[in-house]
Amino acid sequence: MRALASYRRAGLVLIALTVLAGCAEREERVLFNGNYYPGKARAEKQDRRNFTASVRRAGRGIEGAQQAALYEATRYCLDNFGTSEIAWVGVPEGDKGPVYARSGDTVSVTGRCIIWS
Repeated sequence: MRALASYRRAGLVLIALTVLAGCAEREERVLFNGNYYPGKARAEKQDRRNFTASVRRAGRGIEGAQQAALYEATRYCLDNFGTSEIAWVGVPEGDKGPVYARSGDTVSVTGRCIIWS
């Protein structure tokens, strides 16, 4: 009987720690126009400077989703190459980027991290 009570206590502690870990993560989320847009960035295998950053839940607000996609792109370049300068793909000559792509509930941007030598 004591062993069962001990396992229950251990289980409750584990659940509490999991909940607390989730709360800390939630507090660190960056909001755009009051909303959270889960994001990720994926690099090309041949050249990791080329990437696509995307965010989900664009239906919550397109402006916030676009800002979140820019944030993911900048974070990718900073984390991997120490630069926040990006050459955006698909921008016509003389225009400023980025070019946003939307597919369903996802917004994405494609670029290349600029490394100055």
